[in-house]
Amino acid sequence: MTVPFDRLLVHWRSLVIVLVPLALSPLIALGNKEAKCGYVVMLMSVYWMTEAVPLAVTSFIPVILFPLLDVLNTERVCNAYLKETNMMFIGGLIAAIAVEHCNLHKRIALKVILTIGTSQVRLLLGFMITTMVLSMWISNTATTAMMTPIVKAVLDELKQNKDVESRHRTSSLNTADSEHASGAFDPETRRKSVYQCDYEQNDRPEKTDICYYLGVAYASNLGGAGTLTGTGTNLTFKGIWDTTFPEAGGVNFASWFIFCTPLMLINMLAAWIWLQILFMGLFRKKKEEDKRKSNEEEAKIVREVISVKYEELGPMTFHEGSVLILFIIVVILWFFRKPEFIPGWAEFVATVEIDDATPVMLIVFLLFVLPANLDFLRFDSNERRPAKAAPALLTWKVVHEKVPWGLVCLLGGGFAMAAASNESGLSTYLGKELVYLEVLPPFLILIIVATATTFLTEVSSNTAIANITLPVLAQMAVAMKIHPLYFMIPATLCCSYAFMLPVATPPNAIVLAASNMKTTDMMKAGIGMNIICLIILCIFFLTYGSLVYDLEDYQEYLFVNNATNVTRL
Repeated sequence: MTVPFDRLLVHWRSLVIVLVPLALSPLIALGNKEAKCGYVVMLMSVYWMTEAVPLAVTSFIPVILFPLLDVLNTERVCNAYLKETNMMFIGGLIAAIAVEHCNLHKRIALKVILTIGTSQVRLLLGFMITTMVLSMWISNTATTAMMTPIVKAVLDELKQNKDVESRHRTSSLNTADSEHASGAFDPETRRKSVYQCDYEQNDRPEKTDICYYLGVAYASNLGGAGTLTGTGTNLTFKGIWDTTFPEAGGVNFASWFIFCTPLMLINMLAAWIWLQILFMGLFRKKKEEDKRKSNEEEAKIVREVISVKYEELGPMTFHEGSVLILFIIVVILWFFRKPEFIPGWAEFVATVEIDDATPVMLIVFLLFVLPANLDFLRFDSNERRPAKAAPALLTWKVVHEKVPWGLVCLLGGGFAMAAASNESGLSTYLGKELVYLEVLPPFLILIIVATATTFLTEVSSNTAIANITLPVLAQMAVAMKIHPLYFMIPATLCCSYAFMLPVATPPNAIVLAASNMKTTDMMKAGIGMNIICLIILCIFFLTYGSLVYDLEDYQEYLFVNNATNVTRL
């Protein structure tokens, strides 16, 4: 009796979990460390790409298999899970959560939109700039989840106004409509609006609506690439770089910011223009069915909606101001710790190495001890005297609920995999096997690497793709005697260029659900964005990037020390 194929597909996760280890088992039989490490790497790669097992759970496989297969001992594997890079990541997440907790991010978003303007084109630019700036410092997912209800409230008001005009009404928005718009900003309604589409008749969104939503998703992905702490893939790169080439240096918050922020701005401007061409009829005659009229009345309505939301926040509180000051301080400390072009403050403070985790953890500590208000200054007998101590700027309960601990584990698993690949010689072996590519010009190899990474990250976790590809690219560059950053930085940035599919990144999934657009709408716009960003990245990296990172200066220590660097974990 045969089992129907469709019944087996129901249990595809179980089949992957069981069959993949069996299919790869001949690698263990080879007996050498490279093959055993390759077995674990390939197993984790399949699990990560299929998500047959949760990403964070797959990240624990190194702790199980590397010691059992005699690749790396348990202590050294576990040490990789909480490296300095991961501590920096945790600190950055907590600082970002403090911004969200006091609603400072919403105040910044609404103020920026009001400042830039509310005409159709300026509104798109305002949404994108706001999302991009916030995404540089807080998670892409949180930024998109915060911006999506704002976009939705604005579009709902415009739609209601359009319906009113079509019925020849002269009355303005009623109180119920205003309350409905306001509801998009309270936490419960925001949660629902992110994952549900509540268009009255489940209508297909207009082109301009799609344009605004995609603008938010694109700006979120691009903004995350702008700072070293902006997204997990950037920190994955830093961790692998520090592990593989501990003496090389050159990668820190300042150098990344100096190179990636101009690139981010150029990409964002290109995305703004591309979306206008695709959805707003830029450079072609406007057709009534393709484009909603952008007139003074619409701009006035949008400004009124945003102004109401901004006024509801009231004046800036002591809580918000304190968090803002602390956040600015940590950015300054990061930037000037070791900026390369001038002596950094860390050189004058201590003789030991001070990395980026130290200043951010100082700020995190202050977030938990500084008060959120000044009520504690009241010692008189006034009735307003506080009956209990002032709360701190941030509480552990909030941190516990909002920190994506699974992503922390995912980064750690990647670092453990990279360490084992170096220790076993697998990365060196794969790099030498790919050395045949040296017959091609380096810039052509860079284009191939960037293109392959961009489209791989459309169907899998970008952090997982970075964990898999970066160690191999590092050793391939060493085998070719090319600066490893020549391949590693473009590949890292391309992991953030996920614009085509909702499964590629959470911001894409959020805007797809909120807008009711079709996946094909996202794919049509996304393929163009992928190509545009690839072209800009390659040109920008080969010119400006070569100057920032001095890619012509290839030093022997980059591969001489590689054989023993894992002992530094």
